[in-house]
Amino acid sequence: MSGPETDPGTGTGGQTTGYPMLMHTALDARDARGLAEFYRQLLGLHYRPGDEPPTDGGTDDADWLVLLDDLGRRVLAVQRKADTTPPTWPSEDVPMQLHLVFQVTSAAELERHRARAETLGARLLHDRSDEPGEPLYVMADPAGHPFCLLAQRPPAGQVS
Repeated sequence: MSGPETDPGTGTGGQTTGYPMLMHTALDARDARGLAEFYRQLLGLHYRPGDEPPTDGGTDDADWLVLLDDLGRRVLAVQRKADTTPPTWPSEDVPMQLHLVFQVTSAAELERHRARAETLGARLLHDRSDEPGEPLYVMADPAGHPFCLLAQRPPAGQVS
């Protein structure tokens, strides 16, 4: 199997052009704006130009919203889907098909971001904050999608 170091698309081992690149992760929600706002505030993101909430008092009928980081890279998209059913994790009645994992660098930051997430509308599903190696919380966003907040220092030389 060919890896980045032998990619025929570049031959350089740098950014590859011979493979698809992940653009963003898209989440379905009954309330696209509400879920986009949750993740915008939780992660410090901003809307793609044109996706901002209306400022003229008009109806917000957004059905696809894209959130960007400070460098303008796509991070998440939220799609309105009226008939979506939230996962029931840990029960398998409605299985979780995807979940996001967000890393923080300390137990104190884990607690701070859990409180922030709850203030923004998340709810706690599982508390593993006393785990010595990788303390974490499994949370549900306002649309019911599970996500993890995990305390773990990035490896030396890696920026988180």
